[in-house]
Amino acid sequence: MTSLDPARLRRTLADHLEESGVLETPAWRKAVEDVPRELFLPSFFKDWPDPDGTTRYTPVSRDADRDEWLSLAYRNETWVTQIDGRITADATNGPVTGFPTSSSTMPSTVVGMLESLDVDHGMSVLEIGTGTGYSTGLLCHRLGEDNVTSVEVDPAVSERADQSLEAAGYSTWTVTGDGLLGHPRRAPYDRTIATCAVRRIPYTWIRQTEPGGIILATVGPSAWSYGTGLAKLTVKDDGTATGRIIGRTSFMPARAEAAVPFSGDLSARTAYADIERRTSLSPDVLNDWMPAFLAQLAAPGAQLVRAVSDSRETVYLFDTGREAFAALTADGDGDGDEWTVRQGGPVAIWDAIESALTVWQDAGEPDLSTVRLEVSPEAHTYWIGEKPALRWKHQHQPLSR
Repeated sequence: MTSLDPARLRRTLADHLEESGVLETPAWRKAVEDVPRELFLPSFFKDWPDPDGTTRYTPVSRDADRDEWLSLAYRNETWVTQIDGRITADATNGPVTGFPTSSSTMPSTVVGMLESLDVDHGMSVLEIGTGTGYSTGLLCHRLGEDNVTSVEVDPAVSERADQSLEAAGYSTWTVTGDGLLGHPRRAPYDRTIATCAVRRIPYTWIRQTEPGGIILATVGPSAWSYGTGLAKLTVKDDGTATGRIIGRTSFMPARAEAAVPFSGDLSARTAYADIERRTSLSPDVLNDWMPAFLAQLAAPGAQLVRAVSDSRETVYLFDTGREAFAALTADGDGDGDEWTVRQGGPVAIWDAIESALTVWQDAGEPDLSTVRLEVSPEAHTYWIGEKPALRWKHQHQPLSR
């Protein structure tokens, strides 16, 4: 028997979110106080890094230590709920390693996005990525279960979320399918929100959202876990959507867009270069959020890989779609002041990134909130200010199946 009171934990969480400025409206506070997050987290993993850098995931469940389980469930933390697309905490006896493929996002991020969605009573919402169902439950509490449609690509994840929603008292529209396609059967929607990261806003979402409606989603390539931005767009009567990046956020990529990690001999992949030169722009700049975001606009599709051989680091950028690469190695004693860059393929990846970052630096390094975007039936366009060098147009690509 637990000595902790879930209702009190919910009020404490709501207090924390309100004091931090995330929770702003009484209706969403009531949702946080009423929707039991523990029902959506019957078991999950807490992570622990080993000295060798490996992350191990230890299962936590209500059947093991109820006080620990309940206390952690109401922390403002993201909890991994699935590893490698199949391993769940309820079926695990001890620590495991692997790649997280589903999670319950930290409440501050969830609630912050819901506040930014600008919903009103009676609106209909399409949610892409049901996950555990907690954010779906909050939406149901705020808008009514008949006004919420949630799409989840993983059948097992979808089934568990549906069971949790039923246990919480919400018989909403949960759909198993590819969220990149939306759910046209119940369209149009007043609001569309994604709890996964997408490379670009699918035009299907714009078609399924009412003119004047809002789309809220994390944009950025699937190969990077940072350098992404929360895009807020308004759908217009002419079939386009315009908006801006309103802040940093990080989500797991949509399954259909998840990149396969590089393996094997990376040096062999970059053995034949078309261009070799020096650069004073260190690839370490890509460790920062805004430069990483801009790099992805300048070289869409590029994956970043770091490798160390004989105490010497090489930074690789691969664009497998266009069979292009850039490999950067520090010159001299490795102090990072000068680098040699080797590039191959039909596009010069580092040239494009270097040009964008140089113009951005000369412009005073404007932050992420200065990025504007427009989505049309033909393309995505991003821009900062009026400089042509800080404008990128990306043609839509067909969804791969």
